[in-house]
Amino acid sequence: MDLTKALDISASGMDVQTTRLRVIAENLANQDTTGSTPGADAYRRKTITFTNQLDEALGVDTVRVREIGRDQSDLPLRYDPSHPAANKDGYVKVSNVNSFVEVMDMREAERSYSANLQVMQVTRGMLTRAIDLLK
Repeated sequence: MDLTKALDISASGMDVQTTRLRVIAENLANQDTTGSTPGADAYRRKTITFTNQLDEALGVDTVRVREIGRDQSDLPLRYDPSHPAANKDGYVKVSNVNSFVEVMDMREAERSYSANLQVMQVTRGMLTRAIDLLK
């Protein structure tokens, strides 16, 4: 395999993990966001899915973001009759973001990013040695 292809493949992996980290950061930042009117929905957790896509220029599959969607699971209810978004029974819909899940996803994304970065560094070293041999 051409070493420059390895760099491009790793770069696409780093790109999707960067997007994944942004989605996780947005989820964590909005985990306490509720609606502002009675019965309004709270912030819904964003999800991200990936797909393999043929890169015509490289002739290999690379990973791409397929979709950034919303978690449609039920929003938990919290009893707080004084809240402006409380329904007639005093319950407020709260976000379905679970910080534990988000932190685990963040660690996995960081490790994937780091692995791709390490591949790039090793590949760059191989290219440097190849150039030195040609001198």
